[in-house]
Amino acid sequence: MPRHIALKDPLREIRTFSARTAVAMVVVLGLLAAILIRYYSLQITSYETYRTQSERNRVQLQPLPPKRGLIFDRNGVLLADNRPSYMLSIVREQVPDLETTLQELQDLVPVSESDLDNFHKKLARRRPYEAVPLRFRLNQEERARLAVNRYRLPGVVVDAQLLRHYPHGELFSHALGYVGRINEREAFELDESNYRGTFHVGKVGVEKYYEDVLHGTVGYQNVETNAHGRVLRVLERHDPTPGADLTLHLDIRVQQAAFDALGDRRGAVVAVDPVTGGILALVSTPGFDTNLFVNGISSADYSALRDSPDVPLFNRAVQGQYPPGSTVKPMMGLAGLESGLVTPETTVADPGWYRLPGDSRRYRDWILRIRGTGHAPKVDLRMAIAESCDVYFYDLARRLTIDRMHDYLDDFGLGHRTGIDTTNERRGVLPSTQWKRDAMAQPWYPGETLSAGIGQGYMLTTPLQLAVATTVLASRGERRVPRMLWAIDGEPAPAPLLEPLVASEQNWDAVHGGMLEVVHGKRGTAKKLSRDIQYHMAGKTGTAQVIGIAQNAVYKEEEVAERHRHHGLFIAFAPQESPTIAVAIIVENGGGSSAASPIARKVIDTWLLGEAG
Repeated sequence: MPRHIALKDPLREIRTFSARTAVAMVVVLGLLAAILIRYYSLQITSYETYRTQSERNRVQLQPLPPKRGLIFDRNGVLLADNRPSYMLSIVREQVPDLETTLQELQDLVPVSESDLDNFHKKLARRRPYEAVPLRFRLNQEERARLAVNRYRLPGVVVDAQLLRHYPHGELFSHALGYVGRINEREAFELDESNYRGTFHVGKVGVEKYYEDVLHGTVGYQNVETNAHGRVLRVLERHDPTPGADLTLHLDIRVQQAAFDALGDRRGAVVAVDPVTGGILALVSTPGFDTNLFVNGISSADYSALRDSPDVPLFNRAVQGQYPPGSTVKPMMGLAGLESGLVTPETTVADPGWYRLPGDSRRYRDWILRIRGTGHAPKVDLRMAIAESCDVYFYDLARRLTIDRMHDYLDDFGLGHRTGIDTTNERRGVLPSTQWKRDAMAQPWYPGETLSAGIGQGYMLTTPLQLAVATTVLASRGERRVPRMLWAIDGEPAPAPLLEPLVASEQNWDAVHGGMLEVVHGKRGTAKKLSRDIQYHMAGKTGTAQVIGIAQNAVYKEEEVAERHRHHGLFIAFAPQESPTIAVAIIVENGGGSSAASPIARKVIDTWLLGEAG
């Protein structure tokens, strides 16, 4: 008998269907719960986080760097301005593959190893969505090449910016200083929030000293961008505050006259207004083109400057330390008069040499090798200054002693920084017994006092110090801190006054009389300057030895290597009756004061008469 086989089991099918439906419902409900939980997390728990990220993709905060303040001379001549330039930058978040993009950019425009190195350093410390510069000063052809390929370079930005420019280049290189790219050390020292979008900072000189004034305050704008990072519209804008404009005491006519007069010689000229303390000229030669440093100087250009035997990067006016030579003799004369050791009529016997009591060594006067004798049988203060008599000042130095000399010359500003508003000023050396014990752990010897009395030995001054000391002579004791700055945005910034150097009018007259004879006397050491002169100039010549000369040896300039020859110095002020300019000049290895004194005539003629002699 055949077996019966059931074709359908409705109850079983119902149970299976119900079970499957239940499982499906659980899965659906589970997924729905997961979606709800995620939705809750996105919309409520993590709302602020994802809202910020979303907005960042659409809205960006962009810094607006301020315009750097301009710099003018006293006549309104522009010395430092800003010129538009195009810069290639990259926004890292918008670049799919940075290395590929960098390679493509190098195929389009030249990018040096230095550019790449600076780019990677800035990239490491940037803020999100901040553009990092890769190349500056793009030319028109390079901009066109980038524009044509813009569609395949997401995150690459070409922006216009203002870059520092120095119209007079080398002429004001040491007076103004320069700006350059912000390096790693400066990035940590500067206010990060205020320097967003700024890539340059003052490096030396006035540009660095007044960085806070010149820079200004950064602004910002909120912009809406598309998926490619292009700005669609500006949502909010806060304009930056531009840096203040500076007007300096510098006079471009006087600066040019000093620069031209020095020519291709190594040296420095500092001219100061004794009435205001303002620096009228500050020249150090050779100089250099400051524009080379603005966007990073090339290795070849920097090596040429660094390795030059003439050291063009060295600011001789404020960093050079030289023996002042006989330029200290008017100050020494005033010290002798004020201490009561001499009067204007006091005389000293001058055989052409001087000998300390109990010492056989002869300290020679410079005139001995020319005449074979001294300046005159008897020399007073006026003649000693006019003819630069060493014997007179040897005797005065011995009677003063080194410590009293130190105290008197300190009042003229020697041996310490003047406080000028620029960078890297050096203090010089004003020796004393205590100074030598501290510096060398040695006692002071009497013969060293004689050398110091004529500005030799350990004594060192900067041209700026000599110029400031000359203003004290010119103003009969009034002392001011020398200043480059005249005004900020037209508001005057006067130079601070210091405690005056007090001396009797009779003694000032005696010193001025000797300095007047230097230029206008028949036997003055700078009498050639008085030819056709239209005012009274008071001056003092000086010669500083570079190498030592044996006791009985004769110095022959033509037999000495050029860099071993004497330095030539000269200080002066004019008009002597009511001085408005004081100058200090040094010509390195010039052979003597005759190399420096004609420069003073050209500088002072330019200031007083409006022309260079």
